[in-house]
Amino acid sequence: MPADSNSRVLSDFTDYLRIEKGLAQLSISAYTADILQFSEFLEKHKRLLLTARRIDVREFLQQMFSHQVDPRSVGRKLSALRHLYRYLLLDKRMEGDPTLDIETPKQWKVLPKALARDEMEATLAGPASQVGADPALALRDRAMLEVFYAGALRVSEIIGAKMEDLKLESGYMLVRGKGDKERVVPLGKSAQEVLTKYLAEARPVLVQGPKNPKVSQKPRDLGRPGVGGQGGCLFIARSGKKLTRQRVWQMVRAASAASGRKASPHMLRHSCATHMVENGADLRTVQTILGHADISTTQVYTHVALDRLRTVYQKHHPRAKAKQA
Repeated sequence: MPADSNSRVLSDFTDYLRIEKGLAQLSISAYTADILQFSEFLEKHKRLLLTARRIDVREFLQQMFSHQVDPRSVGRKLSALRHLYRYLLLDKRMEGDPTLDIETPKQWKVLPKALARDEMEATLAGPASQVGADPALALRDRAMLEVFYAGALRVSEIIGAKMEDLKLESGYMLVRGKGDKERVVPLGKSAQEVLTKYLAEARPVLVQGPKNPKVSQKPRDLGRPGVGGQGGCLFIARSGKKLTRQRVWQMVRAASAASGRKASPHMLRHSCATHMVENGADLRTVQTILGHADISTTQVYTHVALDRLRTVYQKHHPRAKAKQA
């Protein structure tokens, strides 16, 4: 086994932890698993543990975040790498520490992904463009997408929205968010128009369910919670059944295919906030619409907007790029 191979380095490090540090086998196993994961990441990029750079460590940790790994687990992985590279420095097998000056995960800000405006427009038009789509379901899906984008709603909020929460003539709706906190979100003209059409043409069809001439249709209680009337859910599946989170995710993914992206419901929420900040909305207003308890959570959208501003500037400003010699 070559002395600089990842397997040899990991074997030597575990011997060090067991013999010199006296760690328990459970702790050694945890270190081994985290470093092995980093080792596999490096091998995909044609690098070794002994030749890893700071950018490799950062990209590895960022990949963990993108896969929704808990920040505490990411912090543990960084701690394991710090211990490894301290050992390698002491053993004089490396001259620099690639974990040096890497922020702890709690200091990291993972910028939310948002659709560009043209991508958002294509997504909103997605349900109507699907060949063979049921007209009632397509209209419902378009209305849901408009509400997602207009009010920056979460999946749980749009599934739980009641008919009585919608104040269509006034142009807003009540939303019950995290911790059962209520907030008021505005609905623009586009959302109001599609909702009006959905309530008049699509929702009554969905309440009645599929027509089957062989089965006698009993009159439905439109006032029963979860079906119709003032006590029912705003957005429903066929026969008035409540929508599932999985169905909403599938709908958003299918609609966003028209834009060339694979969007999630949360990306629509991020898109609403990002586009508002780009258009000059103040953070307090965006914070209220999103239902954030702390404005520092909302401030991340200023970074997203600045990144996009920089990209557009570099592309279009005549003096943004260095002149050719």
